Amino acid sequence: MALRVEHDIFVVRQRGREVAAAVGLEHQDQIRLATALSEVARDLLHAAGGADVTFAVDLDGQGPLRLRVDLAPVRPLPNGRYEPHSGAVARLVDMLGVVDREGDTVVRMSRRVPASAQALTPERVAELRAELGSSAPGSALDELASQNEQLIAALDEVRSQRDELAVLNEELQETNHGVMALYNQLTEELEETNRGVVALYAELDEKSVQLRSASESKSRFLANVSHELRAPVTAVIGLSRLLADSASDPLTEEQVQQVGLIRSSATDLLGLVNELLDLAKAESGRLEPNWAEVDLRAVFGQLRGTLRALSKTDVELVVEDPPPPGTLRSDEVLLAQVLRNLLHNGLKFTERGEVRLRAEIRDERWWLSVADTGAGIAPEQHDRIFEEFYQVPGSTRIGGTGLGLPYARRVVRLLGGTLELASEPGRGSTFTVTLPIGGG
Repeated sequence: MALRVEHDIFVVRQRGREVAAAVGLEHQDQIRLATALSEVARDLLHAAGGADVTFAVDLDGQGPLRLRVDLAPVRPLPNGRYEPHSGAVARLVDMLGVVDREGDTVVRMSRRVPASAQALTPERVAELRAELGSSAPGSALDELASQNEQLIAALDEVRSQRDELAVLNEELQETNHGVMALYNQLTEELEETNRGVVALYAELDEKSVQLRSASESKSRFLANVSHELRAPVTAVIGLSRLLADSASDPLTEEQVQQVGLIRSSATDLLGLVNELLDLAKAESGRLEPNWAEVDLRAVFGQLRGTLRALSKTDVELVVEDPPPPGTLRSDEVLLAQVLRNLLHNGLKFTERGEVRLRAEIRDERWWLSVADTGAGIAPEQHDRIFEEFYQVPGSTRIGGTGLGLPYARRVVRLLGGTLELASEPGRGSTFTVTLPIGGG
């Protein structure tokens, strides 16, 4: 088509709408393309004296099908560039710009053909070309009437969208009212919950103070009672020794047995008193480690010598030498006390097999384990045996106070380590002390 005079603008717009309808563009896209085409045609008529307009579709199958409109100016464009008079024109089509076509500068616009449109084949394109060529273009008045109809339809659509938007706004306001009501309700519930949490924390703080006071009272009671008991118990042990001394008057066999029973009971009671004192001292925080370099080889040798006499006929005490360097920073007396307690328990509760003490270094820590082949401890009792005065059911006949393990765990924590138990019934028990090499 040739664009040379003002009337041609209406013809180009009409043909653009007809071509868009023929290739299958939707009604709104037809109007958008026709409007953009008339605006660009008016710009080129004023800037370049007109243009030759070509409608085309690419049937090469590369990418989506597009309707393309090329407007070749009859005179060169100023500066070889084109800017639409209205910035909104570019939004009416998918692409609008200046391109080079076989050495000529043309203004090109395109719109994508929807996939739902009838397939375009070369034969179908030829039919459309023939139909459009045989139809005469309408007058400017007809095109103006068509534009008015399109404008009225667009206004109706805008009015309908405005009404829908008003309804949506009302619904949104109602939703906002509901959200605000829910927010206020949740805020009130949250404030009430916060007040309850604050009250609970205050109660917990009060209970914590009470528990701390009770713990301190218990520690003071244990310390005082233990101190009061130590003197008479020591006196009983001394008197029993005097009665059994060969320099004293001879005793009958029955008297010797009774004095031995008195001495044994007093010794057990003195051990209980000492353990109570140690536990009270550990709980009150008055037990201070004497930090120094500890030679584990010396500690293990001392334990091997002092506890060998406690070994039973069917139970072997095995104390392995620690690997080099064999030193750590700790309190030698407290550490030996813990290991002695664990070894003594192992020997006491093992009928046959062995009790083994070994040491190894893992992850920059010492792992000191005491393993026995005794009856083992059920999993549900692993935590309870570290409670004060608790004894595994069936072990009371062997003796003990139930204070050794709680005290041992407290001492190990004081030294910066942990004391854990791994045991199953019938598979023995392994107590593991882990301590940092550099001390707590």
